[in-house]
Amino acid sequence: MNTHSDKSTTGLLNDAMSRVSSLVRNEVDLARAEINENIANAGVAIGLLAGAVIIALTALNVLVAAVVAGLTEAGLHGGWAALIVGVALAAVAYGMAHKGMTDLKLSNLAPTRTAKNVQRDAAAVKEAYNDD
Repeated sequence: MNTHSDKSTTGLLNDAMSRVSSLVRNEVDLARAEINENIANAGVAIGLLAGAVIIALTALNVLVAAVVAGLTEAGLHGGWAALIVGVALAAVAYGMAHKGMTDLKLSNLAPTRTAKNVQRDAAAVKEAYNDD
């Protein structure tokens, strides 16, 4: 009778260890997938920042042209037009840069779903062991 009890206990321990091992593997796979997704999002954010830099440089060129046109022309109508375009481009660049920086925050790149799953799984395992 003691041997049967030992076998069932050993079997239960082996089953529990197998399940915990499988759970850990699944969580690692989920974390890897989530990190890959977040890296792809970071790539888009970097693209937005690169676009913002290009537009900002263009805006700077337009604004400089506006100053030059404003100083050289007596009527200033051509310069005002360039100034309006330059300010509009600068506003677009600011919006893109702000969005890119927000998307690159470390909190947006962390595998939050996996962390929640691990916490949930740890609580379930703790509860199962406390019930014994």
